[in-house]
Amino acid sequence: MKTRALIGAALLALAAPVLAFHCPADMKKIDEAMSRNPALTSTQLDEVRKLRAEGEELHKAGRHQESVDTLAKAMKILGI
Repeated sequence: MKTRALIGAALLALAAPVLAFHCPADMKKIDEAMSRNPALTSTQLDEVRKLRAEGEELHKAGRHQESVDTLAKAMKILGI
């Protein structure tokens, strides 16, 4: 039982850095898409900017899964 708990804890510890590296890649994709002046409404552009900023803040706070989820919403609006 202790072995399983240790393995589970180790896997969780290893998962956080993987998500941490995913966030900057997603932010870069969003930035690249935004630099190409996507055909979105001003409301959609504002929402993408808001989600992008929120995703970065969550990443900096170490809340990587929330960051990935938030950035995914922005990418969906952008169609990437």
